[in-house]
Amino acid sequence: MSIARVTEISATSPTSFDDAVKQGIERASKTLRHIQGAWVKDNNVDVENGAVTAYRVNMQVTFLLDD
Repeated sequence: MSIARVTEISATSPTSFDDAVKQGIERASKTLRHIQGAWVKDNNVDVENGAVTAYRVNMQVTFLLDD
């Protein structure tokens, strides 16, 4: 039997939403083991002087707990 846990993280990229997701998962993988998937809950952008300066995602990451 497997037990999973869900944690919420936020990741930011100057490039795109896709890159923010990639960066967030890569960083979470350094701390969390056995990541199974992620659900992107929210997308936001930072704007300065009428231009997008950063892409931010809030996501829930699911990972299996060690036995």
